[in-house]
Amino acid sequence: MAEMIQPHEQNETRFPEELPVLPLRDIVIFPMMIAPLFVGREFSLNAIEESLKEHKLIFLLTQKDKETEEPTPEDLYEFGTVAVILKAMKMGDGRVKILVQGLGRAKVKKLEKEDGYYKATLEHIVEEEYTPQSLEEEALIKLVKDQIERIVALGKQIPPDMVAILRSIEDPGRLADLVAGQIELSTEEAMELLSITNPIERLRKISEKLEHEIKVLEIQELIRTKARESMEKEQKEYFLRQQLRAIRKELGEEEERTKEIEEYKEKIRKAKMPQEIEEAVLKELSRLEKMHPESAEAGVLRTYIEWMIELPWSKRTRDKLDIEKARQILDEDHYDLEKVKNRILEYLAVKALIKKRKKKVKDAKQPTICFVGPPGVGKTSLARSIARALGRKFVRISLGGVRDEAEIRGHRRTYVGAMPGKIIQALKKAGTKNPVILLDEIDKMASDFRGDPAAALLEVLDPEQNREFVDNYINHPFDLSEVLFIATANTPHTIPEPLYDRLEVLNLPGYTEYEKLQIAKRYIVPKQMKNHVLTEDDIEFTDSALLHIIRHYTREAGVRNLDRKIAAVCRKIALWISEGKEKKYKVTKKLIEKILGAPKFVPELELGEDEVGVATGLAWTPVGGDVLFIEVIVTKGSGRLILTGRLGDIMKESAQAALGFIKANADKYNIKHDFSKIDIHVHVPAGAIPKDGPSAGITIATAMLSALTERKVRKEVAMTGEITLGGKVLPVGGLKEKILAALRYGAKTVLLPEKNRAEVMEELPEEAKKKVNLVFVDRVEKVFELALYPEEKKSRTRTKKKK
Repeated sequence: MAEMIQPHEQNETRFPEELPVLPLRDIVIFPMMIAPLFVGREFSLNAIEESLKEHKLIFLLTQKDKETEEPTPEDLYEFGTVAVILKAMKMGDGRVKILVQGLGRAKVKKLEKEDGYYKATLEHIVEEEYTPQSLEEEALIKLVKDQIERIVALGKQIPPDMVAILRSIEDPGRLADLVAGQIELSTEEAMELLSITNPIERLRKISEKLEHEIKVLEIQELIRTKARESMEKEQKEYFLRQQLRAIRKELGEEEERTKEIEEYKEKIRKAKMPQEIEEAVLKELSRLEKMHPESAEAGVLRTYIEWMIELPWSKRTRDKLDIEKARQILDEDHYDLEKVKNRILEYLAVKALIKKRKKKVKDAKQPTICFVGPPGVGKTSLARSIARALGRKFVRISLGGVRDEAEIRGHRRTYVGAMPGKIIQALKKAGTKNPVILLDEIDKMASDFRGDPAAALLEVLDPEQNREFVDNYINHPFDLSEVLFIATANTPHTIPEPLYDRLEVLNLPGYTEYEKLQIAKRYIVPKQMKNHVLTEDDIEFTDSALLHIIRHYTREAGVRNLDRKIAAVCRKIALWISEGKEKKYKVTKKLIEKILGAPKFVPELELGEDEVGVATGLAWTPVGGDVLFIEVIVTKGSGRLILTGRLGDIMKESAQAALGFIKANADKYNIKHDFSKIDIHVHVPAGAIPKDGPSAGITIATAMLSALTERKVRKEVAMTGEITLGGKVLPVGGLKEKILAALRYGAKTVLLPEKNRAEVMEELPEEAKKKVNLVFVDRVEKVFELALYPEEKKSRTRTKKKK
């Protein structure tokens, strides 16, 4: 209030027992409290008029419901305050403004309405001067005063004069009444305080209310402080940002920023993404626009948007579906491989038929082709030729040693340095939606704690699933159904079964010497002459020289090492020409040995004569066929079968089966040994290399019989086949590779299981059939007959030596 009115001296003995009543709406007046009131109801105006006639005293009662216009005794609380009217002033609208001061408490004994106003018979509650009786009461008075100081410090609006008065009062009742008038209380809480007649109890209740008020004010202050700090920070950032913008504008950078965003929008529009993906990218662009351009997050977001723009969402090349042209390209790039070429032409034929009959491509699903074969047979170059024949872009993905699933599916953008997987990277590199993607070395993948990349490839290679392939980095589906995936592997055995099931395997076995010669003449020599800037006037390769390189400087199923050796010859010729020794060089065996040195490989069959206990076997390896020389010796012992050379369980069992057959037929083959007094030692050289499989069965049996009967084995006879205890020869696999290995080593005759006849005659090149004598057997007795010298010949040899 503008001025403080000193509290009216209370003299309860003067209070009349009957007083006019002024019903109040939503306000409670306490003793010692001064407050203005606006009066408008007729019965209230009559009560004020009656009060002013006599002693200016009036009884203030609060209504239970402030909306009640004509309250009854039941609508009013029974406790109220006797007050004196200090001032009264009529207002222009008929109302009266009065200023009242509370003097004391009273309780209604009787309430009735007469002469147009309410009159009450009262029971006055007299409070004598109170002196604190204990330290606790003194502490309570001090606590309340401290609480008043605290709420004022927290921003509570209490006039300074009132604070001074409160600080000087020592009477607990008066202190409680004065404080009650200064704090925010509901009508019910105020009436509860007014009805408490014990001063200490009333002051304790006031202390509780003050404590609650303090907590509310503290929380308000905390919220206000946080809001102020946040506002100050935002204002500071806004100010600095405006300054930075002004500086950039002066430097011309603001225009560059706007220009960059507009360029991104234009590129997004031109990328022709699916609508929902375009909306998501534009939303990310909107985020980028609001960021500081130099922040780390802006850099990450910019990279993501660029990836999304550069992906070929709708770009594709038109397929060349001319079958004859495709056949010509494949023949230009590769010699032979007719089966593989036909399969590729079949694929193109289906595509052409789809186009001709206007059938949607997505309705015609074709499996993924997987080329399986040893290194250097042309798997990768064949995939390039397919892309060339189709007129598509070609991208190679090397999967050798990939262990992390994220290499296929990509990393999530939450990772530092995150990027898409190899599939999405390949599509970006190709720049089209329908490239030829080569999954190279698919058999070399491995799994560890980072996941199984082979499992991630299942979705990529499945035509039922890959039209909605989701890369973790892109986080949106991308259609891979138009991509032509081609896989390569050296061996199918290490490809996981679910993945292998999605592949159409085409085997590319090794080449014969004739095929290698033709490849060298048609492809390798012209390529290396071009690489080394040599012409036909500089160099001429003879067939005998090329065959010499093939036989004595390379030993492989493919032509990779042959390519290197021919390149080495071309380099040396180029050096000689550069040194001034310019002439036409005719490459012969002699010149080859001068350039490449002494022959690196001499076929083992040429190194020695036929021996006892050494048989020539054939083996399949991931890098092509190979020859195994199985050795057997017989020594004194206790009937043991000793196996060395890192043999696997299956190969050990083949040796046991071979020995079982020989023991059972010892009399038939004139074996004089007591098996319980000898040890039979079987060894396969190259002991560091693991070996397994059943196909060495007949070779082991031949070497064993040779050692036990001292009959020599024909070294030029190579063999492969599984043996049973009954002497049957069972079919085995990898026969084309094994026969080609026998040819490389100079074998003249190859013994093969009868049940493999159809397969061999279909797959083996005609040139190979002419160079080797293929003999198909169904029993091991036939093998012994062809591979071992007869006993008679051995006896005649001994007779000649004695003479």
